[in-house]
Amino acid sequence: MLAPQERLAFSDYSSLYDLIIPQDNLLRRINSLIDFSFVYNELVSKYCPDNGRIAESPVRLCYNPIDRMNILYRILFAFLYLLSLLPLRLLYLLSDILFFPLFYVVKYRRKVVEKQLAECFPGKTVRERLAVERQFYHFFCDYVMEVIKMFSISREEMKRRMEFTNLDEVRADLEREDKKFCFLYLGHYCNWEYIASLSSWIPDMHGGQIYHRIYNKAFDELFLRLRGQFGGESILMKDTLRRILTLRKQEKKVMIGFIADQLPKLENMNHWTHFLNHETSFFIGAERIAKQVDAALYYVDVERVKRGYYRATFRLMTLHPKEYADYDLTDWYARLLEESIRRRPAYWLWTHKRWKRTKEQWLEWKQSNA
Repeated sequence: MLAPQERLAFSDYSSLYDLIIPQDNLLRRINSLIDFSFVYNELVSKYCPDNGRIAESPVRLCYNPIDRMNILYRILFAFLYLLSLLPLRLLYLLSDILFFPLFYVVKYRRKVVEKQLAECFPGKTVRERLAVERQFYHFFCDYVMEVIKMFSISREEMKRRMEFTNLDEVRADLEREDKKFCFLYLGHYCNWEYIASLSSWIPDMHGGQIYHRIYNKAFDELFLRLRGQFGGESILMKDTLRRILTLRKQEKKVMIGFIADQLPKLENMNHWTHFLNHETSFFIGAERIAKQVDAALYYVDVERVKRGYYRATFRLMTLHPKEYADYDLTDWYARLLEESIRRRPAYWLWTHKRWKRTKEQWLEWKQSNA
């Protein structure tokens, strides 16, 4: 029940807040500048009007002792939500403007991008690599604006912009082989946040994605909200196996996405393969768990059709993962991802320091910890 919350007196001494909190307090100033009543209008359909316990107010600035991270989250959410109400064509105009300071002034991780492009594509000329670099930063700015738009985008609009082409084939494979689990190999390629909308396409299944916690708590909360708005579950990486084993008990089939292309920590490095002209370590959890629960494995091949529109195609890897030797499926995933990147290299996340830790460093670490 949301409405009674606005009239609720938390304590007989609530008036003391007006005496204790200075008039120039940051929260008071924010509260006077921003009308947060829109939050109630946005959430009213989520609450039962006449049943259940009294709800906690979704707008709380000065009611309780200050939790700075929660305040930062609320301010950040309010700002990004309001920004997301702009049409995408205006957000893309902001993207075009953002490109110039990001590329020419701030030069955000340009040395990292230049170094990795040179190592991955030694056959390209300096001019060709510079063209890819510029395209990447243009795309990266678009990605930021597309993620902001997700704060207010409707399911219908998202389904127009993120298309999954051959889900019927996947469903037929799972039914024919009586598969409970379907694991999807993904990469930080094209707009990977849009992939979370897959749950809108599979209401008959339990959808989800494995995620690594963002160190900044406010941003972590924001991205969890964005990824969960279409019905998918975000499963913390360290809880993956435990949660998947729990999902065995439910009736619905389960489809889980694994973005497995980032750099593992030294203690999580178990297997190295050739990827983009480097000896590269990959996470092997998807392969191991797939064998444990006999999951079907697919690679999701994503294309950018045009600005703001993407198409994903499910490429079957195997319906019987136990038939493959250890690490064969991980190697196959690396080759498929490399194919996607070489096709349109500007759409991979080049700002990530993918080869910060080398195999030699890992071997030294392993020897010192033996």
